[in-house]
Amino acid sequence: MRHINQFVLGMVWLGSGTLAAAAPTAYIPLGSGNAVIAVDTATGKITKRYPGVDNPHGLVATPDGEYLIAGSLKETPVPEGAPADTPNSKLYVIHPEHGHVMAEIPVSGWTHHEAITPDGKFVISTHPTRGGISVVDFVANKVFKTIKTGPAPNYTVITKDGKRAYVSNSGNGTLSEIDLTKWEVTRSLEAGPSPEHLVFSPDEKILYVANDRAGTVSVVPIKEGKVETTYKIGKRLHGLDIGDDGKTLFVSSRSDDKLVALDTTTGSQRTLTLSPEPYHLDRIPGTGKVYVSSSKSPIIWIIDQKTFTVTGTIQLPAGEGHQTAVVP
Repeated sequence: MRHINQFVLGMVWLGSGTLAAAAPTAYIPLGSGNAVIAVDTATGKITKRYPGVDNPHGLVATPDGEYLIAGSLKETPVPEGAPADTPNSKLYVIHPEHGHVMAEIPVSGWTHHEAITPDGKFVISTHPTRGGISVVDFVANKVFKTIKTGPAPNYTVITKDGKRAYVSNSGNGTLSEIDLTKWEVTRSLEAGPSPEHLVFSPDEKILYVANDRAGTVSVVPIKEGKVETTYKIGKRLHGLDIGDDGKTLFVSSRSDDKLVALDTTTGSQRTLTLSPEPYHLDRIPGTGKVYVSSSKSPIIWIIDQKTFTVTGTIQLPAGEGHQTAVVP
């Protein structure tokens, strides 16, 4: 009955005897705004604000949408003489329906980005200053494993079957492949210089990698583990996601004040000027939209994927938009 209720609540009556899926909700961490907000993606309106989260950057939602887990860029100094892995930062567990932070989970080192396994049981956080990731058992509300990956780990993606994860190590130009049944690194893949954000091809045979300082996107077939193709995009790349068509990559260039739509079948690029400094970006599934934040202004640009135009903006109450979690 729980799943039936969730399905019905996620539908809208059209008045003609049929039901249509409601637009998803986008949850956006506001970084220096010290809060997370909820946005109705049908209207672009902010519907809720969740305060009490210190400098949230990474954010994921459980598969059922019941909880949000936010990482923090804030950490406290480790006391002199204490072990180096002493917890000095935290993850925040938010219950959107109840509207508040319901738990805090201690972690070692500030968190950059988050990923969650398809069953919702484990949350992976990258800790750039610690050279690895933490794995939180979400049922037990505690870290049960830390795994060394490489210098300055940045971003994590997980396969749909929940068997493997890939972590970008921006400090040495590699990707760490992690076996999630054994929770250990099994392979190192090439990534290109200064790799950060990652996204799979629809068939999960290829990883696309944004190389920040190099200004390039690498195409890495997972089986071979070598860079196959490199696309020059612009300066200081950041956001990366793949469109609803499964072939268009959207990439933001902060220094060039532009968003690029890269056709991975032809290599052609379209450019859209966004200023100042387009930053994080996320496809909003089923809507034909991409949300792009600014690192210098409290704004989200709403981009139509097909026309590649700005169709609206969302004025943030404070801060800047980071890793967005989308809940159907």
